[in-house]
Amino acid sequence: MSNPDTTRRSPTERTLPSSTSVGAGRRFTAISDRHLSRVAIVYVRQSSTQQIFDHQESRERQYALADYAATLGWPRDRILVIDDDQGRSGRTVEQRPGFQRLLAEVTLDHVGIVLGLEISRLSRSSKDWYHLLEVCAVFGTLLGDQDGIYDAQDSNDRLVLGLKGTMSEVELTTMRNRLERGKLHKAERGELILTVPCGYLKLPHGEVVLDPDEQVRATVHLVFAKFAELGSFGKVYRYLRQNKICVGCRVQQGPRRGELVWRPVSRALLGRMLHHPIYAGAYSYGRRRVDPKRTAASGGKVRMQYVPMAEWKVLKRDRFPAYITWERYLANQQRLLENRSWPEARGVPRSGAALLPGLLVCGACGRRMHAGYRTKAKPYYECMRRKLEGSTCCGLGAAAIDDLVGQQVLRALQPAALELSLQALQHVHEERERLHRHWQQRLERAAQEARRAERQYQAVEPENRLVARTLEQRWEEALRAQRALQEDYDRLVREQPRQLQEGERDRIVALASDIPALWHSPETTAAERKEIVRLLVERVVVQVRADSERTTVEIAWRGGLTTRHEVVRSVSRYESLSDYPELLKRIRQLRKDGLTIAQVARQLNEEGYRTPRSRKGYTPTSVRKLWSRHRQKAQR
Repeated sequence: MSNPDTTRRSPTERTLPSSTSVGAGRRFTAISDRHLSRVAIVYVRQSSTQQIFDHQESRERQYALADYAATLGWPRDRILVIDDDQGRSGRTVEQRPGFQRLLAEVTLDHVGIVLGLEISRLSRSSKDWYHLLEVCAVFGTLLGDQDGIYDAQDSNDRLVLGLKGTMSEVELTTMRNRLERGKLHKAERGELILTVPCGYLKLPHGEVVLDPDEQVRATVHLVFAKFAELGSFGKVYRYLRQNKICVGCRVQQGPRRGELVWRPVSRALLGRMLHHPIYAGAYSYGRRRVDPKRTAASGGKVRMQYVPMAEWKVLKRDRFPAYITWERYLANQQRLLENRSWPEARGVPRSGAALLPGLLVCGACGRRMHAGYRTKAKPYYECMRRKLEGSTCCGLGAAAIDDLVGQQVLRALQPAALELSLQALQHVHEERERLHRHWQQRLERAAQEARRAERQYQAVEPENRLVARTLEQRWEEALRAQRALQEDYDRLVREQPRQLQEGERDRIVALASDIPALWHSPETTAAERKEIVRLLVERVVVQVRADSERTTVEIAWRGGLTTRHEVVRSVSRYESLSDYPELLKRIRQLRKDGLTIAQVARQLNEEGYRTPRSRKGYTPTSVRKLWSRHRQKAQR
């Protein structure tokens, strides 16, 4: 908000509405002493910062309305200029403190007239415009523009004002649609390129090429190689942070535009790299759209949301040089989608003891089975449909089915033990080679920066101490950064030598050759076991019956093979045992033969009868309780 300064502009520099133009609206007779006794507000607004600098004549005309208010009879000290909304769009009232101030002044009955160069200066939203009209009608405030003066209480003037407000909103929509169609037309040709992500460089004539810096390209290749290996956004992010790997990015705007800067990896930066199709050589437009609900909830600040690939407006493959293939990009997107924590996705392998989360499917309804932990040592699989909808699907303890699947996986891996050991050695060697190459590139860059600082210092005149001291400080800082980087690399070499030692090679070969020992090793985490299972198994379907402890398991292997198995699960009651009637009949027969309870328990174990939960077999106590409960039911 500012007061008008009419002394800084001469009358010839300002364009004022003439008295004859007032005839287009209400005449001067609409202005009464009541209006003149209140404040006259001149509202000044231009939609963008660029308009403020480029459309100076429009700004001058808006400020000149203060002189127009003076010709209408308002004293200079009763004219208030509100220009707080310069550079803000009139599409909404949010983020416009000037318009909100105007409404507040009108509501307090302080305003006699509101002047704007055009109705569109006040608002381009019908909701906000009609709100202002209603408030002005209630408090008797006049509205004026370059065409005339209007009374919001007069029906004819309200009709004109309503038409002007509607035309203002339609004009904004028309201009936006025209611009959007122009952008879309250029995007359909694959030529609308505003910015490019790290790893690419946009040339002055619009061509997009790979970044000429070798270390930048190597870092991008490293990111995608680690995701193909680890398969998890979080694991890749932790790997990059633990090894202090930075990503080279080009400054997109400002005086340093195009300059290469090295930044630590952030979650947002890594997410853009893994999701952007340009790394597969594809041009895309319309991957994000405005979310109206979130935008309205955030007070007018535009909020975007990503849309599925099928809803992208433009997608052109093989338009740019690529870091990965299109098939690899689609596989990465599918993996990221499966890693999400929702019922229909597998999710990322976690540290829980259960082996099959994300793979186990209920054979009754086809829903995924959720792994719950009643205790840390005893995970339990439960159908998601029963958990969410209360269905009759049955669950089962994880121990039996996890043991079965683990044994089948080890059996499938056993013939490939020698090949796995060789691959393990090659993988460790490639991993260390890639990591050391990245550090050597960083050391080379640090040395080059130190040499450049030295040349700049040597080139300055010794007498010019004002410049020499600054360049000397830069040289010392470059040397300190080089020394710190060398120390970090020395620690890395000590912890992970570039070449595997003989003992390390022998240990890797021994572990890879004895796959069962590696599987059961305490150093092998539950998440690593799950990752191994997912490499071989597509899904596991289990048929759980409420009246039987025997469960059918169907393992669908990657490659199309399907195998069927059967496991015995723990049940909560004797009645759930499939041989429960035969069990009671056998106990009755043994008691008739004169055997004691202890002898009956021993005989049942020898004949292979199972208890509901315990794997130790029947004891005299369990047989006594079972027989006593059966006799009580029979007496009833």
